Amino acid sequence: MGSGHDEVTWLETGQQQAWRAFIMGSELLLHQLDRELRAEHELSFSEYEILVRLSEAEDGRMRMALLADSMSHSRSRVTHTIARMERAGLVERHASASDGRGVVAVMTPQGRDLLVQAAPTHVRGVRQHLVDLASPEDFAALGRIFDEVSDRLLRDLPAGADIRDEAQRPG
Repeated sequence: MGSGHDEVTWLETGQQQAWRAFIMGSELLLHQLDRELRAEHELSFSEYEILVRLSEAEDGRMRMALLADSMSHSRSRVTHTIARMERAGLVERHASASDGRGVVAVMTPQGRDLLVQAAPTHVRGVRQHLVDLASPEDFAALGRIFDEVSDRLLRDLPAGADIRDEAQRPG
């Protein structure tokens, strides 16, 4: 009776160590960036990322579904975060002006001001806790690796599947 383990190519010691370092390092990094934003600006990492996406969108507005897709978060999670941000005066929700269907998140002037204040904190943290620890070549390789990981995983999703409903990130 085969258990399926016969077909697995187990990780070599160095590969296993690198994998575990990735898991621990990425979790610690995301939590640290979240802690710094909360401590200095009372803003979570997820809220910061929403403000960034809205700031890059035309007129500071974006369909909620597209916002969720751009962050690889579930729609329900983004809706919950946007509701919290709306209560804080950082965003507003409106019906889509283009077709009346769907909901659009719009960054308020208060949201833009907070983003301008929080961006240096976030960039400092990313530099201190990641970018400055790697050589330019290693950092470029990291980008290439995760572009490939993202491209393959998104391409291989079954039609209609949404893995984001299961994903948990600091928020």
